[in-house]
Amino acid sequence: MGTFLIVFGAILLAAFVIWFLYTKAARRCPICAMKKIAIPRKVTIDTSDFPDYAAPLDKPVMGWSSWNTFAQTINEDLILETAKAMKASGLADAGYCYVNIDDCWQSSLRDINGRLQTDFTAFPSGMPALIEKINALDLKVGLYTSNGTLTCEDLPASLGREDSDAASLAEWGAEFFKYDFCHNHLDSGITPPIEYLEFSRIGEKPFACITPDDVQYSGMAKTVTEKKLKSGKAMGFLSYGSGKASFTVTAPVSGTCILTVGYRKRKVSKPPYLLLKTDSDYFEVLFPKARAFTPFGRVQAVIELQQGENHIEISNPILNRSDAAFLQYARMGKALQKATEGKKPIVFSICEWGFNRPYFWGAKAGNMWRTTPDIKATWKSILHIYSHNVKLWQFASVGHYNDPDMLEVGNGALTEEENRAHFSLWCMMAAPLVLGNDIRAFVTADGKPAADNRTLQIVTNKELIAIDGDSLAKPAKRIKKGTVDVLARPLEGGDIALCFFNKGGSQKAASFSLKSLLEDDYFALQSTENCSARELWSGETLSGETITATVPRHGVKVYRVTRDK
Repeated sequence: MGTFLIVFGAILLAAFVIWFLYTKAARRCPICAMKKIAIPRKVTIDTSDFPDYAAPLDKPVMGWSSWNTFAQTINEDLILETAKAMKASGLADAGYCYVNIDDCWQSSLRDINGRLQTDFTAFPSGMPALIEKINALDLKVGLYTSNGTLTCEDLPASLGREDSDAASLAEWGAEFFKYDFCHNHLDSGITPPIEYLEFSRIGEKPFACITPDDVQYSGMAKTVTEKKLKSGKAMGFLSYGSGKASFTVTAPVSGTCILTVGYRKRKVSKPPYLLLKTDSDYFEVLFPKARAFTPFGRVQAVIELQQGENHIEISNPILNRSDAAFLQYARMGKALQKATEGKKPIVFSICEWGFNRPYFWGAKAGNMWRTTPDIKATWKSILHIYSHNVKLWQFASVGHYNDPDMLEVGNGALTEEENRAHFSLWCMMAAPLVLGNDIRAFVTADGKPAADNRTLQIVTNKELIAIDGDSLAKPAKRIKKGTVDVLARPLEGGDIALCFFNKGGSQKAASFSLKSLLEDDYFALQSTENCSARELWSGETLSGETITATVPRHGVKVYRVTRDK
């Protein structure tokens, strides 16, 4: 046994030495690479250096999505019929205004300029014409691709084509964009040794060339010897946030410039990455997965410089998957904002399934972010998603919302109590309300709202919708956890939304004293005297500082608590 441990230890030591020499040769920071493995999947980049995504959104999105019911089987007629049903059923009057076309709207063929195209047979009129028809109904249209090489249904996606695809969305008049995560390839924390950086106006000779002798280093970054490069040296140890190189470039005029980066090629498994920050903006340099047949490589990027001195800093801040995901989604957010200048803004929905904790960085990249994998029309799925999303109340704010995925109200085998609970919980959590059913069923043959349709009655509960879209945008906190959870949410004007949620398999009694909220600054509650409460499903009214209810199996009781002035 002792011999085995010695041999095993020797093998591990040899592997470590080889790995260390490899990282040393590649001019990477071995300690930083180890940090990459050890740290949790939480963004490490200082996102305060990045601007918020600026598309205005004063309350969570309300609308419909094609995916939950129709998946791949969508076409122009279906989408237009759904939009008309949204108007005829009263959904639009209740606030549902987005008609979101999920995966499979696009052709597998891009045009000769590499632009997205609408499926030629399913959408023969083309997307701009369809959007115009839906806009004529006073409704908005949302579209979809993925932050990958393909969408989830293996159709053209937008990774590496962010500017082009954002421009198409803006030109067509889309006002919502869902950006999925299928076929994603995250950028790497590796930056190759950099021999020089050249700056030029398009079509002109360089006006500046920065070499290792021209920079100031911080952290572990430093000039390294690279014998196979013409100059024999390069800027190294920029990988995994290990260091930065800073310098000044004097531009003859303000405007667009081309940055050319000369670097030492090495074979890598993921595309290397470099972040360049100027005084007022940031830009990304994306390297290919080089095969390294020759030692020298060069890549170019488009950047903006101001006339005169520009203080520039280069680094690679990617330590983990969350860092890489943030930068990629922020890249698309930046492309959308650029494309919509002078046009209708686009609400940006980040859909990376919560794997990289987007609630820590989502407000810098978009308007809303999925916190979990896809929802299903089962009680187990709804309960699982609720249990995770309810803990994220502190991350939402006006214009930026946690997204626990689309509503399954009326789908599957959910009971009426489960449908009510599902809708109520999403409203309590300030979630987007995106219907996922066939809403054509909400309209009778003579074009009137199907007033007896129980699903329609649930999703048009005006008092709960008002809670969801409350101007404070403060989601509910779970005040008490148990078989019956107690949720409370502060509302504009000093009101409180209170919800009893029975997760158990039988009816339960519940009671809650409003006095316990006085100690919590989140609610800014000054007094619980002269309180009255209205239950928002039954209309029952109560008074006093303690609210008591009998909550059905898998059901809720939701109260709006007010103080008599």
